[in-house]
Amino acid sequence: MSALPHVYSDFQNADAQGRLRLTCVGVVNDLARQQVRIREGLGLLLYSDDADDEGREVRLVVEGSATYSQHEQCWVAVVDWQKIRHEPTSAGVQAGAALSVMQSSAGTSPARPQG
Repeated sequence: MSALPHVYSDFQNADAQGRLRLTCVGVVNDLARQQVRIREGLGLLLYSDDADDEGREVRLVVEGSATYSQHEQCWVAVVDWQKIRHEPTSAGVQAGAALSVMQSSAGTSPARPQG
């Protein structure tokens, strides 16, 4: 587990330089809950909700560094888009375990979505 503050981020809310804007309510709530004050160079573990190929809840996760965008007049996080990864959530892990038990009982395997 990372010692960095975990901060929700909308991965679709990037500026022209590919930096994630730290302007959504989830950012404010997560920082307040962890009693973290954003500052230049602050390391963050940014996350967003997603689903894996089987439909289980997971998080998209990437480490970033806070910087203030003078142009946008807001805090942004510099991230390496090549290092985004999936991490299971507790709900996703529980759903996956329940699905495995149901499949074992029924003797079936999950159908892959078409498309």
